[in-house]
Amino acid sequence: MTTIRVAGPAPYDVVVGDAVLGQVRRLLPGGVQRVALCRPEGLPGPAARVAGELGGLEVLDLALPAGEGAKTAAVAAGCWERLGEAGFTRSDAVVTVGGGATTDLGGFVAATWLRGVPVVHVPTTLLGMVDAAVGGKTGINTGAGKNLVGSFHEPAGVLCDLSLLESLPAAELVSGLGEVVKCGFIADPQILRLVDGDPAGARDPASAVLVELVERAIRVKAEVVAADLRETAATAAGASGHPGREVLNYGHTMAHAIERATSYSVRHGEAVAIGMVYVAELARLAGRLDEQTAARHASTLARVGLPTRFDRAPYEELLATMRVDKKARGSQLRFVVLDGLARPGILAGPDEAWLRQAYDVMAGGPR
Repeated sequence: MTTIRVAGPAPYDVVVGDAVLGQVRRLLPGGVQRVALCRPEGLPGPAARVAGELGGLEVLDLALPAGEGAKTAAVAAGCWERLGEAGFTRSDAVVTVGGGATTDLGGFVAATWLRGVPVVHVPTTLLGMVDAAVGGKTGINTGAGKNLVGSFHEPAGVLCDLSLLESLPAAELVSGLGEVVKCGFIADPQILRLVDGDPAGARDPASAVLVELVERAIRVKAEVVAADLRETAATAAGASGHPGREVLNYGHTMAHAIERATSYSVRHGEAVAIGMVYVAELARLAGRLDEQTAARHASTLARVGLPTRFDRAPYEELLATMRVDKKARGSQLRFVVLDGLARPGILAGPDEAWLRQAYDVMAGGPR
């Protein structure tokens, strides 16, 4: 079992290990009497195991729609009503058991009920472990885009039981590797070396390679959010400075547009993989990134079975969605880019021709 400390105003532990669900009780603050258990409707097994580890606490079962269908105002309002009917107070807590969508919605409910009650996340997917559960970002979707409504609400703790990955569908595990590989490009190149050196091991939930990848990706995110919890460093540093927490959105501007254009039928990690290929090409066109590192995006992602091309939506539709991205400022688009491996920066107001050319490459055209 490994414990990774996330520093900041409200420090907490991320516990990583095999068969560690028994640690969930100790991650809850002292004095908690009741727990609202947020979990997808189709995931009763892990939720029941977690509930069993909460012996002595009253558990309110909050079953949610699967996937991004949980991240709506209507679902959040339904949870608030259930908490109100049960008389939940600030001495109670929320525990989420599920993937990234469950973490986002459950965290948002915890952040907004009584202006904030404790939450512990137990992610059951690779994506949830390395991304959604760590960092305190919560949110729901609207018709205009993904995660446009939300709040920063740090968890009381995160429990990553790697044994849960053994029952994860292969496509879901591969999708989670999109966020892992992202951490390699923005901060920890050893992740890329591990993936390139043993792509089969990276896809094997029982392998030591995947354990190391999970821990490295969590450490990257922990260090970033500890330094810039509320994503303000990029604005303070200016165009030449480090993007701060915005660096974690590498590839996400295009990824969120792809998810919306496909009604979220493209998995998040898959969309991030495509989005990284897009932004790497954009940085190359802008003279920010060398040819070799730009090309490495597609080759490394493809090794583990992630997509690197997308042509199912027209450029104009994707561009319109990117213009309401959270990193945009007024009418100016802003992208997290690389100036080299593990050297992130911000590209503000890129040339319209570069945007279109990068789309053409993403759609499968020649460079």
